Amino acid sequence: MYKYACLNAISENGLSAFSDQYQKTEDINNADAILVRSANMHEMETGESVLAIARAGAGVNNIPLDKCAEKGIVVFNTPGANANGVKEMVFAGMLLAARDIVGGVNWVRANADDENIKKDVEKQKKEYAGTELSGKKLGVIGLGAIGNLVANAAVHFGMEVYGYDPYISVNWAWNLSRSVRHISDVETIYRECDYITIHVPLLDSTRKMIGADAVALMKPTAVLVNYARDQLVDEEAVLKALDDGRLACYVCDFPNPKTVGHERVILTPHLGASTQESEENCAVMAVEQLKDFLENGNIRNSVNYPSCSMGECRAQHRIAIYHRNVKNMIRQFADILSYTNVDNMSNTSRGEYAYTMIDIDDALEPETVDRLRAVGGVVRVRVVR
Repeated sequence: MYKYACLNAISENGLSAFSDQYQKTEDINNADAILVRSANMHEMETGESVLAIARAGAGVNNIPLDKCAEKGIVVFNTPGANANGVKEMVFAGMLLAARDIVGGVNWVRANADDENIKKDVEKQKKEYAGTELSGKKLGVIGLGAIGNLVANAAVHFGMEVYGYDPYISVNWAWNLSRSVRHISDVETIYRECDYITIHVPLLDSTRKMIGADAVALMKPTAVLVNYARDQLVDEEAVLKALDDGRLACYVCDFPNPKTVGHERVILTPHLGASTQESEENCAVMAVEQLKDFLENGNIRNSVNYPSCSMGECRAQHRIAIYHRNVKNMIRQFADILSYTNVDNMSNTSRGEYAYTMIDIDDALEPETVDRLRAVGGVVRVRVVR
């Protein structure tokens, strides 16, 4: 029996994927796995039983990744599960910037008692006239799950699309429309594009990547769109550019006291992935990843341990070893397991950490797990089966 805890409300469509081998608990210190959306876990202590944390969403800045890795807790996210919801909001944001839809709607509401509104609207509508997206240049920074969808959809909008992603995977490259121009220098996007949208993870290397130098290269008519993370943008630099007339508009999904109320900032209240479909997709994906990990030891979409999969365990035992990515580890594991036949083995690494799964044909000798744990650099040992 596995136990799981939810730190936020998780879609029942996702939780229903758990079988009767799983039991929900309110005690995170007694859980094998934790599901989370936005709850801040940085100051939260987790019990020794916790094996995995699944974030029902893409961003994981609310989870202490390094601390979890040191304890042998695998952290998962669900990239792409909410991509369509975010993509649609990006286009909503661009349309709101291109045409004063909100101003027009507010004018109609304010004049609800006007008996001549049908006639007056024809005079007033010129105040809310705008431009079309078709024919404009869109720069997409980051061509992963969301950026890919945005770029491809923009092509169908009739936009000229520039894409920048020096780390694009083969999979996402194959999915990208041929009409998207792949740019090797992000400054080209800053200089050339009418709309710029950012879709990269928040890392130390990407924090405030859209800063004063980047904004200085942009057209004074450009619109900057941020439905990724607020800290990717140096908002003080952006607000100064807006005040100085060096940038036309900033569209953002993360309101704060600095940006609220600025006439050239369009803010939505963190609605990017807030759709029923996105929440359900994220929950289902998170649960499926947890099940495969807990039952088979397989890792898919972890952000602090490497991906590793050996399918369903059919051997007598499967051992999962979480360890530092240092030399001589596999030889030491093999020496300890020399009393049995190794049916299958996989070893993968990511940065400082590595993960090894070993299937064996014979019964585990009593001291095996203790001997594996005693190897220098081993973080955790789990007998999956």
